[in-house]
Amino acid sequence: MNRSAPRSIEQYLKQLREELSGADAALIQDALYDAEEYLRAEVSAHPGKSEADVLELIASTYGAPDEVASAYRDTEIKVKAAMATPRKISKSKLGAFFGVFLDPRAYTCLFFMLLCLATGIIYFTFAVAGLSLSVGLAVLVIGVPFFLMFISVGRVVSLAEGRLIEAMTGVRMPRRPVYQGSALQFWPRIREMLKDPRTWTTIAYFILMLPIGLVYFVIAVVGLSVSLSFIALPLLAALAQVGWFGLSGVQVFSQIQPQWLFDSKLAIPVLGVAGVLLLTSLMHLARVVGRLHAMFAKSMLVARTAPNTL
Repeated sequence: MNRSAPRSIEQYLKQLREELSGADAALIQDALYDAEEYLRAEVSAHPGKSEADVLELIASTYGAPDEVASAYRDTEIKVKAAMATPRKISKSKLGAFFGVFLDPRAYTCLFFMLLCLATGIIYFTFAVAGLSLSVGLAVLVIGVPFFLMFISVGRVVSLAEGRLIEAMTGVRMPRRPVYQGSALQFWPRIREMLKDPRTWTTIAYFILMLPIGLVYFVIAVVGLSVSLSFIALPLLAALAQVGWFGLSGVQVFSQIQPQWLFDSKLAIPVLGVAGVLLLTSLMHLARVVGRLHAMFAKSMLVARTAPNTL
């Protein structure tokens, strides 16, 4: 479809957003950031020319919105293919089930579940302290600048969180912040921040990360503890039975373990198999949790509208 050439930066960004319709929200945010940063820099470098004249001047170098959108889509495909983790897909269901141990993403997602408790505590503290101080200082002159700083720092932190999520789960997250070089004056900028849904969803994400991180941590720790114990206990029981730990070791060990571990010959293989199955299931669960959390984070942290203000 033929479009008229954009006569302003806002028109250019609108057309670029329309051309990228249906693409990943993180890709759209990155493309809009790069385009707005470049266009505004070019307009500032030519103070004697209007935006329309500057856009016409750089049309051959930066490209029309449809050309830029096509270039970003092609680059995204190549980068995604280059960064994809090689995986050998087994044709058998059994091989696919146990093949999770060969997937690096399963290990990184499991580590992410353990890490979320620490990051959740940091994010929760930051959000609650920032909101409390912003409300408390609202009656003073310093209150508004503090709130602006709090939101700006929060967006930087959310960008870092996105990069962490992408590194751990492999799900595409923004690599650029929302453009902040707008020419809006101070109070209109504050008003736009308050109207931006992402301001509040980012704060909500930080607060929710504490209970979410706690749940992830408990699932990961309990799952690892139980599964590894099931794998190790039969072996330890067998070693204790043959006197590996000495007489006192057998007595102490038998006091804390069910007696059938020593009496039943089926206990060793049954607990060992149960532990392996439980650990494998935990690895699958970690991979699923990682992708679901990335989708949740993207819905809360990634801009859905044009970054024309902050």
